[in-house]
Amino acid sequence: MIVDRVVYRDGRRTAGQADPAGPGETGQAGVAWTWVALDRPTEQEFTTVADQFGLHRAAVEHTLHLHQRPRLESYGATLFCVLRTARYVDESETVEFGEVHVFLSSGFVVTVRHGVTPDMTAVRQALESRPERLRRGPVAVLRAVLDQVMDDYVPVVEGVETDIDEIEDEVFNGSAGAPRRVYRLSRAVIALHRATKPLPLMIARLMDESLFDQEERRHLRDVHDRSAHLVEQADAFRQLLQNILSVNLTLETKSLAEMSNALTEMSNDQNEVVKKISAWAAILFAPTSIGTIYGMNFRIMPELDWDLGYPFAIALMLLVGIGLYVLFRKQNWI
Repeated sequence: MIVDRVVYRDGRRTAGQADPAGPGETGQAGVAWTWVALDRPTEQEFTTVADQFGLHRAAVEHTLHLHQRPRLESYGATLFCVLRTARYVDESETVEFGEVHVFLSSGFVVTVRHGVTPDMTAVRQALESRPERLRRGPVAVLRAVLDQVMDDYVPVVEGVETDIDEIEDEVFNGSAGAPRRVYRLSRAVIALHRATKPLPLMIARLMDESLFDQEERRHLRDVHDRSAHLVEQADAFRQLLQNILSVNLTLETKSLAEMSNALTEMSNDQNEVVKKISAWAAILFAPTSIGTIYGMNFRIMPELDWDLGYPFAIALMLLVGIGLYVLFRKQNWI
């Protein structure tokens, strides 16, 4: 919808309607210019505004189709600027992105917001409280929007930093949910990097535009430095999350290795116990087997009628048992 349509003259609101393509230099005292603000407009609403201000069809198509990367394009006397906006959602630890499109000329500025940021009402109120800035013309609006977009990135960076600190603690505490948080946050950081990486080059190009005087260029240099720092922070976040993921993988590998060693030791202990049980079972089995054979009481068993049969059976049991004991002892089974 069209949020507001305001005509400014000498830095203050007027009740009249200005010529969108009216003559005059930006910021010239007494020259009227128009600011039209739209918030998630329908195609029909935006087309009506675009036709009235003579906006280029290619730029109109870009505005009607979202998910644009930051860009700066010149269509005759009109500049078309696309900025990605961001808002950190602490509950889900995600970053919500939106867009603001700005059409800028010496006689008008059209802002189109897609998303919940920036707060264009706050931007307008801040500008109207400083008429000396509005006297500079439509460039003051683009400058204010750039400032607000950069300011909105500050809580996003702070939120990501806080999450990374928490994830580091979870990784070293062995939390099972840490890898999932790393992957989720990595996706947000990658999107943040994509949204901010084109900004320094875009602002550098903006400083070469004839609509901006020396004072505005000085301010844009400050914005350029802020955007470059923002890109560096996004790069640092990506690298830090990769390092955290590597550390987490190393710790998990170490934990698995320790678990494997513990299982191996348990298996070795069990093997030792099995050896001892088997050795003693074999020692006891030999005399039991001999006694069982001679306890069958078959009619034809020569040893039963032999006077030395009983001592022989006892001696045989002892010899077999002692022999097996010595054998297992040498094999360290006992």
